[in-house]
Amino acid sequence: MNRPTTPAEAWAALVAGNQRFVSGQMQHPSQDAAHRTELSAGQAPFAVVFGCSDSRVAAEIVFDQGLGDTFVVRTAGHVIDTTVLGSIEYGVEVLGAPLVVVLGHDHCGAVTAAAQALADGEMPGGLVRAVVDRVIPSIIGLASSGRPVSSLAVEDLAHEHLTATARMLTDYSAALARRVADGTCAVVAVEYTLADGTASLAEAIGDVEPGR
Repeated sequence: MNRPTTPAEAWAALVAGNQRFVSGQMQHPSQDAAHRTELSAGQAPFAVVFGCSDSRVAAEIVFDQGLGDTFVVRTAGHVIDTTVLGSIEYGVEVLGAPLVVVLGHDHCGAVTAAAQALADGEMPGGLVRAVVDRVIPSIIGLASSGRPVSSLAVEDLAHEHLTATARMLTDYSAALARRVADGTCAVVAVEYTLADGTASLAEAIGDVEPGR
């Protein structure tokens, strides 16, 4: 496969890979011994995928990609810190990836824990609290809408957290915002459904439409 060089080409490649995954017709590209040896000299991934650490949402598998194709960063609940931002900037600025994907999913434990903390005022113990602390700002708007937190669907909160995370990337990273502004990169928020394996576009920052 020729390496995608534009945001639209990169997104199209991931969409095609996810369609293969959903249909059970994976090609497992870029995984042969010759390609592995070739990559020892350097890497040029066409997408940065920032996703949740959930064991059921492995980016290379759900997008049917192989070695050297995606630069993957994962944290529980896809929460952001400076190390995450630095890793994403490395993938874009140094490795030249034209697309950043924020990959969320349904039944997210981090979002559920944040919603529970808002509902009953009790935070989880240990450093798990650090994850919940970073999810709450994304969902506090919905939680403050006058409706009881318990009445809000976790999937609506997860969608809000996902799209807020995508926007935070360009808000916090001047380098990424510059690349999006000049059209050499885009950021997409993508919702993954655990049961059927589909990855659906929730929001795009930048142009991922072909031919535009």
